Amino acid sequence: MKAGYIFKHIVGTLLFFTIIFISAGHIIYWQGLVYVVIGLIMSVMSYTVFRIDPELLNERTKPGEGTKTWDKAILGLSLLLTISMYITAGLDSGRFHWSPDFHWSLYLAGIILTVSGQLLFLAAQKQNKFFSSTVRIQTGRGHTVCDTGLYKIVRHPAYMGSIIQALGFPLLFGSLWSIIPISLLIILFVTRTNLEDKTLKNELMGYPEYACKTSYRLIPNVW
Repeated sequence: MKAGYIFKHIVGTLLFFTIIFISAGHIIYWQGLVYVVIGLIMSVMSYTVFRIDPELLNERTKPGEGTKTWDKAILGLSLLLTISMYITAGLDSGRFHWSPDFHWSLYLAGIILTVSGQLLFLAAQKQNKFFSSTVRIQTGRGHTVCDTGLYKIVRHPAYMGSIIQALGFPLLFGSLWSIIPISLLIILFVTRTNLEDKTLKNELMGYPEYACKTSYRLIPNVW
């Protein structure tokens, strides 16, 4: 099942990325190609360097029951905003060039932020064996608090990685217009972080004590 899941994940990632090239109107689109290469490298690394736990793989393949209704709504909105982000960037920097050309240093900063955010996300996934694609208490797996590694610094390092990656997107693509859907996406990340944190405090044993010990949700010394 692992090999099948990896294959489906990589093919799905490639199909999802075609939205960018369809919007741009051509395949020779360096920003899109760089983004795809980064995505594929990270996908391969998630199964090699970071070696996803088999139980975690099962959880991400088919999350169990108990996903919060509000989380399903947020995930749906996040998907729509991600698609609109890809379409906007493709139309802008790939086809119509609404935004002015960026200095090369901004493109480089976008690549660095994108890679850094994805690596942070993968590291958070690796360190927490109860990491899930949906917000729910995994009672069947003996869900406990993860308070080591990145989770000693902030309580939700994966969301921090997602936000860093999102901040790099408009720079990598040189698209000012993509900032609109990205800003809304970041608001959703922050909202989900807050709601998930409240859920864990109320339903996961040991989490209130962990929250007292690790004070910050997303950004050290800020929030």
